[in-house]
Amino acid sequence: MNKKVLLQDLGLKDYKETWDYQELLFQKTVDLKIKNRREHAQLETPNHFLFVEHPHVFTLGKSGDRSNLLVDEQQLSKKGAQFYKINRGGDITYHGPGQIVGYPILDLDNFFTDIHKYLRLLEEMVILTLKEYGLKAERSEGETGVWLDVGTPFARKICALGVRASRWVTMHGFALNVNAELGYFDLMIPCGIKDKAVTSLNVELGKREVKVNEVKQKLLGHFETLFEAKTIQSKTEV
Repeated sequence: MNKKVLLQDLGLKDYKETWDYQELLFQKTVDLKIKNRREHAQLETPNHFLFVEHPHVFTLGKSGDRSNLLVDEQQLSKKGAQFYKINRGGDITYHGPGQIVGYPILDLDNFFTDIHKYLRLLEEMVILTLKEYGLKAERSEGETGVWLDVGTPFARKICALGVRASRWVTMHGFALNVNAELGYFDLMIPCGIKDKAVTSLNVELGKREVKVNEVKQKLLGHFETLFEAKTIQSKTEV
């Protein structure tokens, strides 16, 4: 039977507000798992999938190097961007308008207890979505995320990935560039990788505007298949 996943599309939402909301959902699930274990109960743990678009923001993972952000706070302010050091894996990344950000907050005990498999399935979801637009997207060995023209001088990243997990509950997720403003990526060394470019779906398709909702529906379709899940629209609480 397909696992139920509660879907919310938060629209354009401040990064910190969304991070706090993620933490709330994450902690509720962790607390329920602790209660189940302590009381030998079998209360069902929820699974969530949040879609969101953020105003310009740079985030640095736990193992990240602050020097990969190439501008100071004053320059960031002039660009209308914010900066946060956060509790996911990975280095520095950028979120902004024209980018689909997805935050699956899943209890992997409901699916499979394998973080490596989880990351690979998120990548596969994006790879299959981009294939529908005629693009051959791939993984790059030793680097998370989704890439184009891997192994060539033209290798470029189109989707970043960074997650956190505790007690097999996940948070954070992926950021797929759809109609992204690529100039903001020049303000950092993306994911700490100096010799690779960044791209966006609209650029790859000849700079035509891509319908964001269409891409979201394709992502969800592949998510449901890969995770053997059924997404159900849920009331936005943030």
